[in-house]
Amino acid sequence: MISIFWFRRDLRLEDNAGLYKALKGPNPVLPLFIFDAEILDDLQDKKDGRVTFIHDAITNLSQQLSKLGSSLIVRYGKPKQVWEELLKEYAINKVYTNRDTESYAISRDQQIKDLLKTNNIDLLTYKDHIIFEKGEVTKDDGLPYTVFTPFSRKWKAKLASRMTLDQDGKPISYYLKSYPTLKYADNFHNCDPLPIMGLHDIGFERSDLPFPKKSVARKIIKAYSEQRDYPAVNGTSKLGVHYRFGTISIREKANHAQHLNETYLNELIWRDFYSTILAYFPNVVGHPFRLKYDFIEWRDAEEDFEKWKEGKTGYPLVDAGMRELAETGYMHNRVRMVVASFLTKHLLIDWRKGEAWFAEKLLDFDLASNNGGWQWAAGCGTDAAPYFRIFNPESQLKKFDAKFVYVKKWVPEFATADYPEPMVDHKFARQRCLEVYKAGLAKAEQQNQNVSPKKK
Repeated sequence: MISIFWFRRDLRLEDNAGLYKALKGPNPVLPLFIFDAEILDDLQDKKDGRVTFIHDAITNLSQQLSKLGSSLIVRYGKPKQVWEELLKEYAINKVYTNRDTESYAISRDQQIKDLLKTNNIDLLTYKDHIIFEKGEVTKDDGLPYTVFTPFSRKWKAKLASRMTLDQDGKPISYYLKSYPTLKYADNFHNCDPLPIMGLHDIGFERSDLPFPKKSVARKIIKAYSEQRDYPAVNGTSKLGVHYRFGTISIREKANHAQHLNETYLNELIWRDFYSTILAYFPNVVGHPFRLKYDFIEWRDAEEDFEKWKEGKTGYPLVDAGMRELAETGYMHNRVRMVVASFLTKHLLIDWRKGEAWFAEKLLDFDLASNNGGWQWAAGCGTDAAPYFRIFNPESQLKKFDAKFVYVKKWVPEFATADYPEPMVDHKFARQRCLEVYKAGLAKAEQQNQNVSPKKK
């Protein structure tokens, strides 16, 4: 009998909660990774950088496991069908994995749990890709926080509430202690290396997008507060894709951050916050967190949307960001806020269209964070600020790229006759936005008043 550990968004051996629990269990452990056809078959770009990143990560995992005398099962298909095949091939006692709070993942895991249960096999799940999950950071009455600042205060208080010592005798929060996975490496199932299918076997080609390193200089994190808003400066970690697919440990990075830079730690707390929002309020996928914003009348302006996607708006900071995204699969966080505000407030194009475009292009795409960020920009999310916060892309350029270093890198025709005039005047766009939002919210209020108490 063996146990299976199922890799998903935790593509590493070190400090892996579910893998640690599996290796400490009663059976030898054989790891598994499934290229999920339910997800991959919907991807239009067959050179999607994320698929290449994942393939590289599992190839590395396979090589590490081979050195430990074990291997990695790699399959392609719909998860239920893959598991039905595995149950015929292996004598499985238990299955271990780390939790995922996205709606598809929850329904998929329930389906597999039911299948395994009919075969008297337990599916054991653990927390790994965030520090605190649903139910761990709540108000005193047990209800979820829907505003970041009080959530972050309670998050930090909980972190500090259980202090212990690490292996070097240094103080560390219990919640940030690493799992010494490789201490139990002898408990991997001994077997010859199993083959790994190529990208072409799952219908993809290798992407030439650059992938950031897993390590980041301490000086970048230490200076993060001062440098993070300047896109021309190497002032951010660029670790988003590694957090997304779990090639690094969130516990390790949070532990370092709390000693180096609280602003960077806050960015990690935002990940937990949006993950918690998604877990409590799954309807935010496709709907505004504040439902009254569903009455905003967005413009049907496909030509404008295309100009935004192509980075041809006539606003240099917006265009630079969109071109950086197209060429690298990455966009600086300050610029993400500017381009999202521009689409939703200047062009009055539905935030869901921008969210979907980012979901298609970002290497570090994470459903919870992407959704939360776009709703923040559109003013319909959890943020307490009023809807009339509208970024001025020209002011943002003067403040954060005054010498045009970032802009000239991505928009070489900037300041030449080839660069277009702004597609919309800022003053006009701002006034139009305020009027449309005000009208939409008034309509929502009127609709609410027309609903009888009984129907409510």
